[in-house]
Amino acid sequence: MSYCNYIKTITDKNNLNKIYHDEYYGFPIEDDNELFGRLILEINQAGLSWTTILNKQENFRKAYHHFSIKKISLYKEKDITRLLNDAGIIRNKLKINAAIENAKTVLLLQKEFGSFKNWLQHHHPKTKEEWVKIFKQHFKFTGGEIVNEFLMSIGFLHGAHTEDCIIYKKVLKHKPEWSKKK
Repeated sequence: MSYCNYIKTITDKNNLNKIYHDEYYGFPIEDDNELFGRLILEINQAGLSWTTILNKQENFRKAYHHFSIKKISLYKEKDITRLLNDAGIIRNKLKINAAIENAKTVLLLQKEFGSFKNWLQHHHPKTKEEWVKIFKQHFKFTGGEIVNEFLMSIGFLHGAHTEDCIIYKKVLKHKPEWSKKK
């Protein structure tokens, strides 16, 4: 057993990529706020390196009220200004507005399906292309790569780890039966 080729090529001084790879990438997330937080991080990664996002992830958590969907859905202009002035996160108005609008969407999905996770499960399994279409119908700032990485990172799409990666079997042990459908 070895690591995925990607992780072999990454070096960062804090080992954040290795920690993310070994403990988070591809593992299911049960909590809706954490699911939504991962979507926020993936949206903010667009055009940047994942290492940049990992270095700022705790700043994002604090700036976005620990990814509270309810709180983010209520953000007003003063919150947008606060976020645009926060050097600890990515200060992009389109991405900030997407987080707010997407929080409102998640609240509607929670009302209809009981949770964001249930909404995802309701649509599983889908191909990447089918998922992208669904996400574009519901969410802002969700192109193909963002949707692909978000869904791989939470175990809804295959490909987070190669089968010979030492983490692959660990991820499989954590996946619920419903998610193992292809």
